[in-house]
Amino acid sequence: MANMMKMMKQAADMQRNMQKLQDELADRTVEFSAGGGKVTVTAAGDISVRSIQIDPQVVDPQDTEMLEDLVLAAVDGALKKAHAMVADEMSKVTAGMKIPGMSF
Repeated sequence: MANMMKMMKQAADMQRNMQKLQDELADRTVEFSAGGGKVTVTAAGDISVRSIQIDPQVVDPQDTEMLEDLVLAAVDGALKKAHAMVADEMSKVTAGMKIPGMSF
């Protein structure tokens, strides 16, 4: 019975730690650039895009497809980087345990 109580306390502690970490990660950001730094996207640990910076030199009305591709690549890269940051930090809290229903 004491083992069960200890496990329940550990699970509750882990849950609190995970919630605290999620709150902290929402304020942390990562950046990803495409096109040699022509398009830079900043994403946060809550997997939201915070900003997109576009170098005016790549804004060509005759070639919007290239700009679209650069923006898409930068957004995709930033979100992947944010996911990796969250997964790395969460694995520290969960000691690498895979918890059903929680994918990072």
